[in-house]
Amino acid sequence: MTRTVRGANLLITGAAGGMGRMYAQRAVAEHAASVTLWDRDAAALARTVEALAAVSKGRTRIHSYVVDLADLGSIAKHAQKVRKEVGNPDVLINNAGIVRGNRYFWQTDNGEDTRPTMQVNALAPMYVTREFLPGMISNAYRPARIVNIASAAGTLANPRMATYAASKAALIGWSDSLRLELEQADHTNVRVTTVAPSYISTGMFAGARGPVLTPILEPEFVVDRVWSAMLKGRPMLELPWSVGFSRALRGLLPTRVFDRVVGDGLGIYRSMERFTGR
Repeated sequence: MTRTVRGANLLITGAAGGMGRMYAQRAVAEHAASVTLWDRDAAALARTVEALAAVSKGRTRIHSYVVDLADLGSIAKHAQKVRKEVGNPDVLINNAGIVRGNRYFWQTDNGEDTRPTMQVNALAPMYVTREFLPGMISNAYRPARIVNIASAAGTLANPRMATYAASKAALIGWSDSLRLELEQADHTNVRVTTVAPSYISTGMFAGARGPVLTPILEPEFVVDRVWSAMLKGRPMLELPWSVGFSRALRGLLPTRVFDRVVGDGLGIYRSMERFTGR
């Protein structure tokens, strides 16, 4: 799987549009055996399936399931359907995510903001992966990949997105720990890639401003880099380079110095002031 996903079975969450749809398009273009799409938007999901089927022309089987990842009980039910109707995936891309922004934490609501953000961004990838990982491990001679789309927000604190940052920090901690566990247990056929990009121009972060040295990323660029990292089994992908650099500075500088020089000086702490989202 170092060059292509030809013949592999993929499952992608948040696949009805945006980058999730683009990952599915890449899989179809490389003649994957099957692509399974999960999303809560039934209408958009149907349009995506139709578009992919027109391109695939039967070479790749396209399956779709309407799944709300905030409903953790629904994940197990639909995972069972996938295993029965499609088979266990070789590649799992945990792409779905939500953001509630431009408010301080005390202005948010536990039920409307905190709970769904943590469920979709942090818990759902764990639940989904737990459903399919045993099948990946058991087929030790078949390469498998897990891609967890986190965020640069999970590596650095940022005002007006406290819960989102917490959800992505949890995702990063779990994802990279899972990678180490698989290596330690010698399940080396399964490789985990954790992705931590800055703002991407998909509409999800409309109105957010890219800090100095950290431009708003184009989805096509991110998908291309993620796809390459996934095929190679690269452990961590931070985009752009300044994300890793800022994280290194956070470890070296005293907190107040970092706040002033990097957080305020480079505009990180003001990047969400004009956020509107979709």
